[in-house]
Amino acid sequence: MINMAKISVIVPCYNVSEYLSDTIDCLIKEKDNDIEIVLVNDGSKDNTIDIIKDYEKKYPKLIKVVDQHNMGLSMARNNGVKEATGDYISFIDAEDTIKEGLYKSVLEKISEYDYDMVVFGEDRIFKDRHVYVEAGLEHDCKNKDEIKSIMYNIYPAACNKVYKKELLENVPFKRGVWYEDVEFIYRLLPNLNSIGLIDGHYYNYYQRDNSITYTYNSKLYDLIDNLNSLVKYYKEKKLFDEYYAELEYVYIRYSFATFIKRLAKMKNKEEYNKGVREVMENVKKYFPNYKKNKYLSGKKGMYLKGFNKTFAKLVYMIEKDKMN
Repeated sequence: MINMAKISVIVPCYNVSEYLSDTIDCLIKEKDNDIEIVLVNDGSKDNTIDIIKDYEKKYPKLIKVVDQHNMGLSMARNNGVKEATGDYISFIDAEDTIKEGLYKSVLEKISEYDYDMVVFGEDRIFKDRHVYVEAGLEHDCKNKDEIKSIMYNIYPAACNKVYKKELLENVPFKRGVWYEDVEFIYRLLPNLNSIGLIDGHYYNYYQRDNSITYTYNSKLYDLIDNLNSLVKYYKEKKLFDEYYAELEYVYIRYSFATFIKRLAKMKNKEEYNKGVREVMENVKKYFPNYKKNKYLSGKKGMYLKGFNKTFAKLVYMIEKDKMN
């Protein structure tokens, strides 16, 4: 029987037998830091389930296994939350690792203040280099106004954060889509009262050729669907007016930058032009005066302000053959 823990670490597992032991082993090193490890097998077709059951037998007080038919990453995370006993939730992808001492640092942070969420930096590990990604805020946030002020810049990934479990019970991951982290984080943020920042790049995100980040097909449009879902959510929750500037910036940033640049890598000019037309129509519909947005500054702001059909042609020529 697993012990009650302060932090539940949820690891969705789908056909990851090649990398899984490294992920689990790095978490086992954290066993003295009041954690439980919830391994969710998402209908794997390799021997993933055998590996995680072996670990469960070896560490029955530390590891819990959830075995489900294939439902996708979002549902693996959601079902892991349901099985978790911790007050806080951490998500780790089964191809990644964390640096030793992460959960000790998290526990120290939440002992100082009752944070709803704790964030830290990420180390993107390529074959030939490391790229360090900051959490997107420079200090702790202890009220909604401070959280609102960093929304435009926060790094919207699920795995470089630790969350109060009670918050996730009402804000699950959207099922069946790619780029679910963006939709999830921006739905979650208005529900938070505080965010704590830990210095350091504790999450090791391995950049593999077959990852969603470097896969370019029609599922890219999930990002646009997620942005539209955010607009709908903010309107339904009566938050649209209050968070208009923040949501506007996020919408145009991920439409004109992330989506367009990744769409160019499909190297399908007809599809690219179709995507450009769609995002420009969406922006005109929801945020027609976006060029006045207060967060548009620097080179990124210039890019977003200047984006048009002519500029899009240049982006296509630059991005389609650029290395990841």
